[in-house]
Amino acid sequence: DESRSYGPPTLKDSEGSPTDNTYFFLCANRNKRSVTVNLATPAGQEIIRALAKECDVMIENYKVDDLKRFGLNYESIRKINPGIVYCSITGYGQSGPYAARAGYDAVFQAVTGMMSVTGLPDGEPGAGPMKVQLAIVDYMTGQNATVAILAALHYRKSGQGQGQHIDVCLFDSAMASLSHLGQLYLGSGEPPRRCGNRTMGNMPSGVFRCEDGELMLMLGNSGQFARACAVLGLDLGNDSALIDHWSVVDRDALVAMFAARFATNKVAHWLAELGAVGVPSGPVNDLTQAFADPHARARGIRVNVPHPLDDSLTLIRNPLTFSATPVKEYRYPPRLGEHTQEVLSSMLGYDERKIGELRRSGVI
Repeated sequence: DESRSYGPPTLKDSEGSPTDNTYFFLCANRNKRSVTVNLATPAGQEIIRALAKECDVMIENYKVDDLKRFGLNYESIRKINPGIVYCSITGYGQSGPYAARAGYDAVFQAVTGMMSVTGLPDGEPGAGPMKVQLAIVDYMTGQNATVAILAALHYRKSGQGQGQHIDVCLFDSAMASLSHLGQLYLGSGEPPRRCGNRTMGNMPSGVFRCEDGELMLMLGNSGQFARACAVLGLDLGNDSALIDHWSVVDRDALVAMFAARFATNKVAHWLAELGAVGVPSGPVNDLTQAFADPHARARGIRVNVPHPLDDSLTLIRNPLTFSATPVKEYRYPPRLGEHTQEVLSSMLGYDERKIGELRRSGVI
């Protein structure tokens, strides 16, 4: 798993020294168990088959057909477990001219057009395509895989135990995420242009600088526009000629008027005024401010998950909140191979002698 070494920075131990646990790995692996198995050995392949026979779901993230040479592809696994839901996650999918290619998140942001609609518009300083700093395509693909697996499990329950193979890839996930901009292109034939922090809508939305920072303003209808104008002291909110003819409005001039007003007071002042009349807005926080926000605190976004190397380790909680089955247990992201003996013993019934032999022969 390359994410274990994707750093620095890394988690520091009690003495402040770097460890082999990167923050990149820690962000995505809580509540998991780690088993190390050498897939290149027949005994290692047998371990995977034995585990798959006992499982509902098998997920693999290798290049297309990589597992076929080890007898661990879907067609091989379904012979020993016909009901298994087998999910393959790849860069470009199981078919198509690019199926054999490798790729990372940023590559898919570029290939699918996401970068072409992200960034400052042409003509402004710093203009040009820009990737999202977060690995957004990775996250969306993981969520799509989860939805697909749950749907396949539901089908299995209502379909006489039939499993199936799921093909999920970063390319498809990124293309699907183009949402209304993708539909705009399909309908008009015109590629959408970058608009920076503004929106493609009619209203003067975007990031506005105040005396002590920035705020994000989003106006979605004429009522919100009118109330924002009232807060800012602009006599525009009831201008029907303006509101009914957005296509010919000088938007740059309108934004400049908003910007001049916002610059006359502090972020907190404007947020209070806008919030009082139901106008959507928020501060442009850095991560220190975001995690310290009273709403983030009230929602319990940070959870303490003591790690063998750091008793004070905190992670981000599961964003799903259930009334009947709340997520209560958080286990630290596992160290490499930490649960090999536990899993082989509890799931497959291997005794200490057999596990010792596998260890000595380099299978685990």
